[in-house]
Amino acid sequence: MEETPARLTAKPSWLLTQLAVHAHRLASDGFGEVGARGYHYRIMAALDEFGVASQAELGRRSNMDRSDVVAAINELAEQGFVERAPDPDDRRRNLVTLTKAGDRQLRRIDRALDKVQDDLLGPLPAEDRQTLTRLLAQLLKHHQRG
Repeated sequence: MEETPARLTAKPSWLLTQLAVHAHRLASDGFGEVGARGYHYRIMAALDEFGVASQAELGRRSNMDRSDVVAAINELAEQGFVERAPDPDDRRRNLVTLTKAGDRQLRRIDRALDKVQDDLLGPLPAEDRQTLTRLLAQLLKHHQRG
């Protein structure tokens, strides 16, 4: 950053944008190491935390577009990581469930992403990592209220 104008490096928005590029690359590499994608992780994490859900619910919980949800669920179902079944209360909807194989894959992804976090936040001590995470979550929550 020695060659970068000081007025840029003094702006949190610029710093966050530059760091986001690195974070995205590291996360993509981490997902790739375990044969996954970010959308897969979002869906499986939502199923693990909240249980069986419709595709629409998964989209809302994962902040994903409907077409992306369908494509990711198709991929996950082909790999045996989720099962899709008609909702007995509304046959037009599908309910998605995380399988045992999906749970194992989710744990592999978690381990890969833990390594990514360590790489991304390497220079920071644990307390600073927790503080940064808390502050980023606070900012995101504020801007998502929209």
